[in-house]
Amino acid sequence: MAIAEQAEPVDVAANLRAVRARILEACRAAGRDPAEITLIAVSKAQPPARIEAALTAGQRVFGENYVQEAAARWPELRARFPGIELHMIGALQTNKAREAVRLFDVVQTVDRPKLAAALAREMERQDRRLPVFVEVNTGGEPQKAGVAPEAADAFIASCRREYGLEVAGLMAIPPAEEDVALHTALLAKIARRNGLSGISIGMSHDFETAIRFGATHVRVGTAIFGPRPPRRSQPASGSSSS
Repeated sequence: MAIAEQAEPVDVAANLRAVRARILEACRAAGRDPAEITLIAVSKAQPPARIEAALTAGQRVFGENYVQEAAARWPELRARFPGIELHMIGALQTNKAREAVRLFDVVQTVDRPKLAAALAREMERQDRRLPVFVEVNTGGEPQKAGVAPEAADAFIASCRREYGLEVAGLMAIPPAEEDVALHTALLAKIARRNGLSGISIGMSHDFETAIRFGATHVRVGTAIFGPRPPRRSQPASGSSSS
């Protein structure tokens, strides 16, 4: 899990300003209110100095892919910077549900009944009611997590009725080579018929298009923090969002 100690300097504050300006322009072009858009800064594998620079610049919503990595740094940062909202945006194993409920404010990658049940049990045990997003595999990629689009309605209903989860929206990681517009439109269609307002899609290279087609949460890593430094070791699993 360790991050290489040496990393190229990055002007995180300037990058954040640029990303926020791009969001404002995308909203203007789409006739949307910028207040509808939540910018999630993807801090996966980034050096502490870059994350603190984003916090100092006023960013408060962050996304992490790994429970262990989040546990190592966010409790201390929460004590120093008020108002942090932490999203779990990586693949979540059921045996990590307890720690995830303790650490995170939103879980965006609910994709199977076993995980929904584990999260529901932990929320009850810890008396924490976290909003969740259902992850949809809009590209039908066998190597990726996410419920199939045609199964999304039934799974959303199950999360609500059987497990009592607060389903706040949908999340997807489209195939890198495909137009995010099609995947955003598909998520928006599923969200509308299920009465959901949250649509988490769009990364550094395509979030303007995602906003145009209905995204409410964009997950931006590289455009804010720069390239991730080389890792000396890699966690066992997780999905990528930047």
